Amino acid sequence: MNNFNFCSPTEFVFGKDREQDTGFYVKKYGGTKVLLHYGGGSAVRSGLLGRVKQSLEQAGIAYVELGGVQPNPRDTLVYEGIALCRQENVDFILAVGGGSAIDSAKAIAAGVPYDGDFWDFYSGSQIEKALPVGTVLTIAAAGSEGSGNSVITKTEGALKRGAGSDLLRPRFSVMNPALTCTLPAYQTACGATDIMAHVFERYFTTTTEVEITDRLCEAVLLTMIKETPRVIADPANYEARANIMWAGTVAHNNIVGVGRVQDWNSHGIEHELSALYDCAHGAGLAVIMPAWMEHVYQRGVMRFAQAAVRVWGCEMDFEDPAVTAREGIVRFRRFLHGIGMPLTFAELGAKAEDIPQLVENIGIGNGTRAGFTTLTREDITRIYEIAVDPKLL
Repeated sequence: MNNFNFCSPTEFVFGKDREQDTGFYVKKYGGTKVLLHYGGGSAVRSGLLGRVKQSLEQAGIAYVELGGVQPNPRDTLVYEGIALCRQENVDFILAVGGGSAIDSAKAIAAGVPYDGDFWDFYSGSQIEKALPVGTVLTIAAAGSEGSGNSVITKTEGALKRGAGSDLLRPRFSVMNPALTCTLPAYQTACGATDIMAHVFERYFTTTTEVEITDRLCEAVLLTMIKETPRVIADPANYEARANIMWAGTVAHNNIVGVGRVQDWNSHGIEHELSALYDCAHGAGLAVIMPAWMEHVYQRGVMRFAQAAVRVWGCEMDFEDPAVTAREGIVRFRRFLHGIGMPLTFAELGAKAEDIPQLVENIGIGNGTRAGFTTLTREDITRIYEIAVDPKLL
């Protein structure tokens, strides 16, 4: 196990009706005037936004609103939010929604006290100061409610990039699983895929002797394998929703990833799909992550075989562990298909002729991307090609 620091200061406020306590927690963490940041009409139609506003008013917290967050959140709304916060002397950002609203809120929080362009942080600059952020979560998926990460799409050039800092970790996150019960099955499955991908990005590692985090990763994955079909069959199953919501947080606050090399190549490769085609991130991951596995498994056969046995219930072929590794990839794809996820470029609406542009947009030039295994431009091209026509199905 490698040396590590782990910081997870977020207070998680979990359970039924907890959104009614939002104002208390904003006040607890020093907010006096809030930017209420959210997406489309669902938060309004469901009455959630009204309940959050009422809670803020009861706590004596002033607020201004900025709705309109889209999936794959755009830089244009972030700029608008930064200007609004400065104009209104906002001192706290409250996101109501899923990962898109939270990521956009984090970008605004970093941009308000910064003299330059907030996009600098998504181009490699370090975040040194940010307004505090809180969340009211409505979708179990991105894990942004417990992480220091944010991903934003730059409209010009369709570039999707991430930034990270412990300064962006929410001060609190209100998590009521009942708020996810009305999600369409496809959106639920996209979120589940994202959660599993967050774990796999950490699980596939070159670091040895990481049994504790291996087992934590496997526990989250097994939970998702059990609970996702349950909520798709019975969307109102609160207990299954609760397990999935907490799994999403555990998957991405990095408790399952400390002390080990992590990969994140699948996310980087997928980001270009969702930037170019505006597809759901989880759906893109369902196409890309198994393709990445298919391309690289021979570079770490025993780790893939371990996942196949411990997560997917395969029998170990001790004479040829590659057989076991491949069977694990097949079972992963079957699971994704079973919950309604796409498996190919065509199902996603992507085009093979765009592969050169996708590779170019990743922005590594003639260099490489490091992680579990180093990928060249040729490797990335091949992963996209596998996603067009997978062999292990």
